[in-house]
Amino acid sequence: MSTGTATVSGSRARSRTPIVVKFGGELLEQPAHLRTVTEAIASATRSIVVVHGGGREIDAALSAAGIEKRQVDGLRITDAATLEIVISVLAGSVNSKLVAALGAAGVRAVGLTGLDGCCGLCERAPAHRTVDGRLVDLGYVGVPSERADVSLVRMLAGNDFVPVLACIGVDASGQRLNVNADTLAGHIAAKLPARRLVIAGATSGVLDEEGATISMLEADAIDAIIASRTATAGMIAKLHACQRALASGVEEVVIVDGRNGASLAAALEGDPPASATRLVAAESTVAQRFTAAGGKR
Repeated sequence: MSTGTATVSGSRARSRTPIVVKFGGELLEQPAHLRTVTEAIASATRSIVVVHGGGREIDAALSAAGIEKRQVDGLRITDAATLEIVISVLAGSVNSKLVAALGAAGVRAVGLTGLDGCCGLCERAPAHRTVDGRLVDLGYVGVPSERADVSLVRMLAGNDFVPVLACIGVDASGQRLNVNADTLAGHIAAKLPARRLVIAGATSGVLDEEGATISMLEADAIDAIIASRTATAGMIAKLHACQRALASGVEEVVIVDGRNGASLAAALEGDPPASATRLVAAESTVAQRFTAAGGKR
């Protein structure tokens, strides 16, 4: 561990207003991208909570085990054998690698899953209705519950630790479940509550029909984007997670290319670049919240 880096990171007082950032697994595979991620977290001035995926490493492990990969609308169909692979990859190799890299950058990271403190308490996902109208059983997949308890995450973040959550949940019976990382990140952001959710992956944001990044998008327009078929399967899952987070009180969501260190750092500080997509609640929703809060923002 670099003594200089650790001293700077440890001595800097981070703002207690939390930011939740979700890292796609593609950012954690290559050393250069992993270094970009850890440097952005180490330099952040706000309290950070990390949620991560690991889709490509899961795919590789499934292939090595001779298990077929099955997905629909960006969601992984998870049978019992697939679930064991998901848990071993996410809670084992990916989570520990990220926590170790953050520690080497002077960040006091704590590796967790949704099982810890019941922060990822879930219910079994109902049959998923696809974009084309089919109903598909997702198997051992969880949907975060309102009864989830994020007090452990809040306590760690409030004491200058960086919780790093692998996207594994658990139901009330103790059954472990696969949870979409974007969905879990949105839920954690809403429950803390966090002002901002940053979704960092290998894409610059939501693209229009010409392939250009949409810099600003209101939540009410998300359904139209999905219906237009311009969004990929993976982006559909992200957009649904954004909708839920914004509807639950998160003020803004930023989808940014996490391979670009400057863009990622700017998104964490609340000044996303034009190359990213900033999603906000519709003005009517903001007005309703303002009124419900007695006119106080």
